[in-house]
Amino acid sequence: MGLLDQLAGQVLGSLAGGDSQQQGGGGQAVLLQLAMSLLQGQGGLGGQGGQLDLGGLMARFGQAGLAEQANSWVSAGQNLPVSAEQISQVFGNSALGDMAAQLGMPSEQVAGHLANLLPQVIDGLTPGGQLPA
Repeated sequence: MGLLDQLAGQVLGSLAGGDSQQQGGGGQAVLLQLAMSLLQGQGGLGGQGGQLDLGGLMARFGQAGLAEQANSWVSAGQNLPVSAEQISQVFGNSALGDMAAQLGMPSEQVAGHLANLLPQVIDGLTPGGQLPA
């Protein structure tokens, strides 16, 4: 396991400990695992499976016209919000449907959770204000 993977695990673990308001611990853990798979380029995102691919994920947000929001999560300062509808634009209905099936919840709910979770995760993985090399 690489250093970035360890850092990602720490960030996701700290988020799991501090955010259990909407789901039980098990549901939140599954959602965090899903976010990690997105960061590793899995889940239909076409990246290097098993390795963190923040650049690829950021590119997807840029292609969806959300570069300003995504860049705010990396840089120092306040994170700009992203909506569930915007998450749907980034990942597409098919990928969200697959994620929803894994979690046993509606795809709109998955998109909402990812809209809340991804900015925090990406912010936590880029404490220096830059994407890791």
